[in-house]
Amino acid sequence: VQLQASGGGLVQAGGSLRLSCAASGRSFSMYAMGWFRQAPGKEREFVALIKGSAGITRYADSVKGRFTISRDNAKTTVYLQMNSLKPEDTAVYYCAAGQMLRAGVVENGYDYWGQGTLVTVSS
Repeated sequence: VQLQASGGGLVQAGGSLRLSCAASGRSFSMYAMGWFRQAPGKEREFVALIKGSAGITRYADSVKGRFTISRDNAKTTVYLQMNSLKPEDTAVYYCAAGQMLRAGVVENGYDYWGQGTLVTVSS
């Protein structure tokens, strides 16, 4: 599976962005998909995941209520809608794919990673 993230950019605080992660390869729908981010000088952290046929989602507390993860299996793409952005959301955002039973809030549950897309939120 190859992942290509896009949609990052510069936005003012309070604004919105939608990130996309296009996947190539077979069996996209069988993978759990996650978004992680890494701010300057910090470790990479979990943001959101979506898994299962029911599209179960989970979010980091810091983004709950502001970010929404979704997927379109026909387009083999996962999205991260980010609203009410804050300067502390500034980071490189990575998408990742992993096995349903292993993928969770930690990085080692994912097998494939995209290259990252930079989100900068100005105050």
